[in-house]
Amino acid sequence: MEGPFKYIREGNGKVSRVIRMGTRKSQLARIQTDSVASRLKELYPDVHLEIVAMSTIGDKILDTALSKIGEKSLFTKELENALERNEVDIVVHSLKDLPTSLPSGFTIGAILQRENPHDAVVLHPKNAGLTLDSLPEKSVIGTSSLRRAAQLKKRFPQLEFENIRGNLNTRLKKLDEKDDYAAIILAAAGLKRMGWENRISQILSPEDCMYAVGQGALAVEVRAQDRDILEMVSVLHHPDTVLRCISERAFLKQLEGGCSVPVAVHTEVKGSMLYLTGAVYSLDGADCLKDTMQMCVEIDNEVSESAQECVHVAVTANNISSSALDAAEKLGMDLANVLLNKGAKDILTTARKLNDAR
Repeated sequence: MEGPFKYIREGNGKVSRVIRMGTRKSQLARIQTDSVASRLKELYPDVHLEIVAMSTIGDKILDTALSKIGEKSLFTKELENALERNEVDIVVHSLKDLPTSLPSGFTIGAILQRENPHDAVVLHPKNAGLTLDSLPEKSVIGTSSLRRAAQLKKRFPQLEFENIRGNLNTRLKKLDEKDDYAAIILAAAGLKRMGWENRISQILSPEDCMYAVGQGALAVEVRAQDRDILEMVSVLHHPDTVLRCISERAFLKQLEGGCSVPVAVHTEVKGSMLYLTGAVYSLDGADCLKDTMQMCVEIDNEVSESAQECVHVAVTANNISSSALDAAEKLGMDLANVLLNKGAKDILTTARKLNDAR
């Protein structure tokens, strides 16, 4: 029982391995981590789970747009530091917060079944019953996302868009208690997990607003060399979600996008085909490059023996067909290359410069 792991002796004298789960302190992060903990508890009743909550840079800097802070790992760095120091064994994240490349020694060991990945409109109580189409002209919509703002400015030119920061609780409070915003745009998945589905006035279709890479999916990050923990969490992988998210992450990585540029996606698995739609936008939404490609990702039973062979955009999924994972990654890269050949680089470079100059 040497090494960095922690054990406890139960009342019956039995020794149990303790798995320490790192999480952000926000209510949503805790709910998400608890949901992963309860899945692990069902699968491994003998393992003792301990939850360690901490604040991240993104939780502390609340007066600046995320895209302006310029740090790729806003919501993950402190958690990864704890993982590196062996203070925690696994970390639960919203996959969309995890950069497409992780620091050396870390990997995503599980991507759980995706919740609804679309964005939702939450109206100020005085606008109950309205939609983005029927709100009065010049109504102010709050969103902290360049991706949402770019798409919605193009689709709803009669509305105005302003930045709003804070966790879900804070943003809803800002909406309800002041008259600054007619509505705010939030991820449907977060509202659902918080039990606030009744606040969703409208789910935005892909025609109105495509979602962020990885949106709606939870990820479990682990130390790459912890083979036993990697194996333990790998049963949480949801194959369709893994393939969709790998294609999305490969698309973003090939574009060299991050949260300081408007990049959006939509994916679907139909039978053995994976469909990926990806787009890049100028900040005002006026310039847009968008395309769709598909690829066969038939799940065969040929799984990878070697972890090295099976890391795709920082995701280790040794229990999923390596040919399917390769195909999903290739799909994302191919689609990004199609857009880059049409001039995506110029749109993204301009968007980045304009955002930095704000």
